[in-house]
Amino acid sequence: MPTAPSPAVLKPADWPQLPGWAENDALAAWPAFLASCGPLKKQAAWQNVCAAATKLSPQDDATVRAFFEQWLIPQQLLSAEGDDTGLITGYYEPLLFGSRTSSARYRFPLYGMPDDLLTIDLASLYPELKKYRLRGRLNGNRIVPYYSRADIEAGKAPLQNKALLWVDDAVDLFFLQIQGSGRVQLENGEVVRVGYADQNGYPYASIGKKLVDQGELALDQASMQGIKQWGLRNSEKLPALLDSNASYVFFRELPPSSNGPPGALGVPLTGGRSLAVDPRAIALGSPVYLATTWPNSTQALNRLMLAQDTGGAIKGAVRADFFWGFGEEAAKHAGSMRQAVRMWVLVPKGTASSPLD
Repeated sequence: MPTAPSPAVLKPADWPQLPGWAENDALAAWPAFLASCGPLKKQAAWQNVCAAATKLSPQDDATVRAFFEQWLIPQQLLSAEGDDTGLITGYYEPLLFGSRTSSARYRFPLYGMPDDLLTIDLASLYPELKKYRLRGRLNGNRIVPYYSRADIEAGKAPLQNKALLWVDDAVDLFFLQIQGSGRVQLENGEVVRVGYADQNGYPYASIGKKLVDQGELALDQASMQGIKQWGLRNSEKLPALLDSNASYVFFRELPPSSNGPPGALGVPLTGGRSLAVDPRAIALGSPVYLATTWPNSTQALNRLMLAQDTGGAIKGAVRADFFWGFGEEAAKHAGSMRQAVRMWVLVPKGTASSPLD
């Protein structure tokens, strides 16, 4: 079986080619970079870089920029077709309201892992596919696709006693699945943190795009906030809209923490500095420099970020999801972020020109 190709091409670049690099507030990215160094230092290419970073206590942006210029080199991400511009969206850690028991108000289940969900690792047979997993279930002696969102909502999946919590809003629960982690405030004031456990194996399908294609919303209205408003006006159409995204996410309860939610790299995400990427194009943990704009604005947003997460909808070389953190301001930015981006991955000097080295 052929090796799955990377969707990225890396083009050597010089630091002055990074828009705004000389003025960038790089110091704010330093804690997130040190967090990335936890997993990265196990890789030979990053050992010396991360060892030097742990000895440094920078007090200003110039020191951080000088460190990166000494140890790393920028390489611009291009698509396989040679395009240097792609799409950036946003996500955040939402707050929902719920209960540990169902009621007339709290009637939408937030499910943990089902017992019959199979995750098939292909690496033992095809090492070149080590980044891929198949999900399914047994039907007799055959493995078949797992239940779709519509099947799960119709009660076809054996999920009795698998609800971790019950929440009060179906749309909020849907967007929690898209974000991958969040907090649920219970009636007694307790806040429960939940995080991604697994997924049913279906690709993500955008309900915002579907509403635009159907003429229900204009393109500039297809934000998270716009979709929620549409749902309030069209409650009878809402279940079918949600079911059009067959992907379904299962959760696990997380320990209480003041840190951000854990990302795919295994470290807490940092609001405004963590990025979800396609790991076929960008190795997790890598510093990534962005050139984009603030949501709903032409104001430049040039920023040093860390690739610390992945997402079902984040596919392709020049494609990213910007983690905005927790709270109303984060929700506002995340829900309206959908604009052009250029990206540079920063790799240790002396490594091969490959996004996965």
